[in-house]
Amino acid sequence: MKLRIDINCDLGERYGHFQVGQDADIMPHITSANVACGFHAGDPNTMALTVKLAKRFGVAVGAHPGFPDLRGFGRREMQLKPEETRSDVLFQIGALQAFATASHIRLQHVKPHGALYNMAARDAGLSEIVLEAVKCVDPELIVFAPSKSIMAKVASKMGFRVALEAFADRAYNADGKLVSRNKPEAVIKNPKLVVERVVEMVRKGTVLAINGETLDLGEVHTICIHGDTPDSAQLAKALKSKLLAAKINVKPVGSFL
Repeated sequence: MKLRIDINCDLGERYGHFQVGQDADIMPHITSANVACGFHAGDPNTMALTVKLAKRFGVAVGAHPGFPDLRGFGRREMQLKPEETRSDVLFQIGALQAFATASHIRLQHVKPHGALYNMAARDAGLSEIVLEAVKCVDPELIVFAPSKSIMAKVASKMGFRVALEAFADRAYNADGKLVSRNKPEAVIKNPKLVVERVVEMVRKGTVLAINGETLDLGEVHTICIHGDTPDSAQLAKALKSKLLAAKINVKPVGSFL
């Protein structure tokens, strides 16, 4: 069976006059876009423009809901009431769905952002709250979750298609968690090393942890790169090119999951 992989990227993170990321340069080299929905980044005009840009390049669109934390970019943990989290996620997916409908496309997936993603990955109760909101909008949406995470297990149990995700440009601890962004080695900036890691993830389901141990990720459906990583456009281009050269088909996860 031919190997297949999806390349996803967090985009639409501009807010007002503040420019973040290289969306126009990245979009031709990815297959799925996680679009910020205004709570941790993004605004209505940015959402509309990002959806239109994705459509132009044939990139599948997904909602990227986060905590209401513009100042912290959604990377700070928050303790909200269950009904608050459910409503916040529902609001964000619904907003992006409206822009998708206006552009005559359907949403492919939902991927929680930052602290919400990390907390749900280890907390079954929070996962259920987030996924209940997703199901209210569209139970056919694919859920992105870390490989072997609690969120992946809960989503599968609730009947969702789950895209198991690994990270191209983030370092891993030996326990499978991402290295904290507070540490200087958290983001991998060497394009050659990033590409080598991803090919290993796709072919073997493994990656070297920060301590040198081989970490078993299991099956991986989608690889994430971050739009705010330096030289992310060049990284996306090199990654897609090398994957294709390695006989790995690069396409939206909704086409094969």
